[in-house]
Amino acid sequence: MNITILYGTETGNAEMLAEDIAGELEAEHEVSVANLSDFDPAGFDQGRFYLMVCSTYGDGELPGSAQPFAKAMEASDAKLAGVHFAVFGLGDSEYDETFNGGSKRLAELMLTHGAVQIGERVIHDASGSDLAEDLAFPWASEMVSLASERLEEAV
Repeated sequence: MNITILYGTETGNAEMLAEDIAGELEAEHEVSVANLSDFDPAGFDQGRFYLMVCSTYGDGELPGSAQPFAKAMEASDAKLAGVHFAVFGLGDSEYDETFNGGSKRLAELMLTHGAVQIGERVIHDASGSDLAEDLAFPWASEMVSLASERLEEAV
């Protein structure tokens, strides 16, 4: 399967996790990793599956590297029907009201343009006892499996 992992980060944690997820998947799949700041919404390809890893910054906002993407999406009339994605969020429940707001916003942007979300958005809590990888690796494998079934049905 062709997979693109897109990440939005402020401090680099989402980037490191995206690279680690790629390392877990690349033995069986063609995987590329890109910063959302470098990704043009017109570049979505229905033949690829998109795993999105996004942190939250400030008052539940998208991190700095995801903001240019969000602005481009908001200004775009891109039709993303047939584009499949899944979202993994990084946040800290110490900030209860804004916890994982960035990944939620990212998912909303994709859905607004007609993309198809695979599975539920999974969120990691930096104040919890689990490492992000402990949740992200099984999540990524499960999402790839679900996307594979969905994409085969669509052909």
